[in-house]
Amino acid sequence: MPRLLADITPLRESPAFRRLYIGTALSAIGTQLTIVAVSLQIYALTQSTLSVGLLSLFALVPLVVAGLYGGAIADALDRRKVALWSGLALWGTTTAIALQAWAGVDSVGLLYALIAVQSGAAGINQPTRSSIIPRLVRPALLPAANALSMITFGLAFTIGPLLAGVLVAQVGYAWTYTVDVVTFTFALWAVYRLPPLPPEGPTRRAGLATVLEGFRFLGTRPNIRMTFILDLIAMITAQPRALLPAVGAVLIGGGELTVGILLASGAFGSVLAGLFSGPLGHIHRQGQAVIWSIVGWGSSVAGFGAVVVMAGSSSLPALEGELSPWVVPAAACLVLSGIADSISSVFRNTILQSATPDAMRGRLQGVFIVVVAGGPRLGDLVAGGQAAWLGEGWTAVVGGLACVVLVLAVARWQPGFSRYDSRHPEP
Repeated sequence: MPRLLADITPLRESPAFRRLYIGTALSAIGTQLTIVAVSLQIYALTQSTLSVGLLSLFALVPLVVAGLYGGAIADALDRRKVALWSGLALWGTTTAIALQAWAGVDSVGLLYALIAVQSGAAGINQPTRSSIIPRLVRPALLPAANALSMITFGLAFTIGPLLAGVLVAQVGYAWTYTVDVVTFTFALWAVYRLPPLPPEGPTRRAGLATVLEGFRFLGTRPNIRMTFILDLIAMITAQPRALLPAVGAVLIGGGELTVGILLASGAFGSVLAGLFSGPLGHIHRQGQAVIWSIVGWGSSVAGFGAVVVMAGSSSLPALEGELSPWVVPAAACLVLSGIADSISSVFRNTILQSATPDAMRGRLQGVFIVVVAGGPRLGDLVAGGQAAWLGEGWTAVVGGLACVVLVLAVARWQPGFSRYDSRHPEP
């Protein structure tokens, strides 16, 4: 059993990584509190689902722009300072969100603006913090460090939304946002305690030229490029998130309760993958691990779709507010998808961190943030469009199978990625 459990050696060996990990874990839960609470507040003010949906647009655009430019800043300056100042900007906007709630401003436009600023600051902060990790732990421990991060974010996506609903209902928006302010303070303290982390090698002033230089570098590094291509395939073809409201309302039944269970199932899979990630550190053919974990993701989503199809054709009616037995196999499939997605993420991030020279890590982590943020949203758009004529169940089946076929085809097109070995990382 100890060999199966998560390897905590990075936490034992590196006090700096340990502090950063604890601070990130607390702030991740707080961030989810704010994301969910802002959505609830906007809906309470407008009674409009469209207004809630626009929140994603206001968050995505600054994240993409700042993510690309923020990576260039991280490659040009001391990363500790970049992480600290962008973290202060995040803390400041979170404080402003709390203050507007305490003051009873109730302005949707102000909330949109604050979320846009907060997302832009996150676009600088996230790639910077990710590019710091290879400087804090040994290369051999990067899979373990990334697996530990999966536990953090899995728990945040599981606990955060649930806790946000409870806090908003019991103590209101102001106290809910204030909890995020307090938890993010721990993340700032962890960054403040880091040693100076200037980029290794020659540096250039951050600007459009250095951003384009990062893309040119990516164009000459097939193994690193494949980590982005494969993730985009997985997220665009087989992202089931947009299908869940209809699945809960009509096909399986149970309404919001079913949707909540299905959303939590994927996050729970991430937690399981992190908790039992011990063997991942012994896998050296990391390219193959990425390929087969994404095949597992697509297969799990296809299995989820098959359950939904069978539930829709079942003679048992889907009753509003009542859980159906079909929830159990549907949730099991999404747990498996969460496990597969987390394993893929661990190795994709490890390949990116190991095979990228330090002088380029910030910019490529910026691209990584853009892919991670944009891919699922494109997937939501594709799934929503397909469901209009295929139906939700068959959309998941076709998307999952398309994911498997495309991933195997791309892997055959780029055979060098299957041979990627962490003992001799080649970009």
